[in-house]
Amino acid sequence: MMSGDRDIFEPTLTRCGYRCDLCLAYRRNVEIHPFNQQLLSDGWYQYFGFRIEPEKIICDGCMANGPILIDRTCPVRPCVIARGIENCSACANFACEKLQERIVEYDEVYTRIGGKIPDDDYLNFIQPYENRRRLEHYLKTGEVIR
Repeated sequence: MMSGDRDIFEPTLTRCGYRCDLCLAYRRNVEIHPFNQQLLSDGWYQYFGFRIEPEKIICDGCMANGPILIDRTCPVRPCVIARGIENCSACANFACEKLQERIVEYDEVYTRIGGKIPDDDYLNFIQPYENRRRLEHYLKTGEVIR
């Protein structure tokens, strides 16, 4: 994604605290930059150890009704919907096991890969998913942060 494109959509906070608008798999981002699919396939493999075929990388976001989802096995979305809350920050069991499965933190990724993360890689492959700090901030302020 071009760096200037990061602010063209309204911030969209997912049920687990990811940011759809910053995610390269988000349908609107893929439509603008189709090469995001290959870039993301490679980046997810490099930083998280899994690969999805580029042509299968497209997501409407879990806040949509009847969405096409990149992560069809996510335990968080059905839980949040069943509880009738906006996102995990509103849950009495905040940071439960289901959410823990989807937590992304920069320091953990940095330690796991054992080295520096280039700024573009951080913006493309880590920042959209740094959900713990984002949910904690949202819980305190009601504001959606990067």
